[in-house]
Amino acid sequence: MKMTNDTYCVTFNGKRTTERYYRDSHGWVKVSNRGRVFRMSAEQVLNHLLPALALAERRGLTVTVDHTETPFWQTPAGQVDSTLLESRARENVTMGDD
Repeated sequence: MKMTNDTYCVTFNGKRTTERYYRDSHGWVKVSNRGRVFRMSAEQVLNHLLPALALAERRGLTVTVDHTETPFWQTPAGQVDSTLLESRARENVTMGDD
C-alpha cells in the first residue's frame, strides 16, 4: 500500500460548505465550496486543517480522509481540479499580457 502525501484527500463537510485538500504533482491544492482551486504551501495547508480539526465537533464539521492507490490528482475527481488550475493559469497569463 502506497502511503505518500499525494495518495490522500482530506474533505471537510459542513452544513453549507465542502472543502478538499490534496497534493498534486506541483504542490498542495485546496478546492473551495464554489469549486475554486487554490495553490497552497504545506504550512498553509496545516494552518487551515489544524484549527478546523480541533473545532470540528463544535462547528458540526465532518472530516473524511480518502486514500487511493494512485495519486489523488490522477483520479477522475482530481483531474477536474487540474483542468480548472490549468485554465486559470492560462487566463492569468493572457490577462497579464496587456
